[in-house]
Amino acid sequence: MSSSQNTVDFIVGQMSKAGDVSYKKMFGEYGIYCNDKMVASVCDDKLFVKPTIRGRDYIGDVVEASPYPGAKPSFLIPVEKLEDREWLSELIKITAGELPIPVKKKKTIRKIGKKNG
Repeated sequence: MSSSQNTVDFIVGQMSKAGDVSYKKMFGEYGIYCNDKMVASVCDDKLFVKPTIRGRDYIGDVVEASPYPGAKPSFLIPVEKLEDREWLSELIKITAGELPIPVKKKKTIRKIGKKNG
């Protein structure tokens, strides 16, 4: 089951005080970015935040779950916390601050055709 656009728009709006927040559709679900770092995902209309030490301390009683089969566990944010704009923005700001700057990957060009020889 994929997430609804309305849910993603609401969640992104709630964390807008964290910085430059955006999202990208990925495999029917959504990756959430803050200041160009992927900090969370929305899967099945639930928010999963990447785990960090300070994020764990901030949340307190953490529930971890995988956003999809085979994924590393993330912090599953309770629905009632999504209503708290200040709390959610602070969590995302903390998470983005702890995650490393993403490394730009070089694009590889594959050539298709016959091999000579």
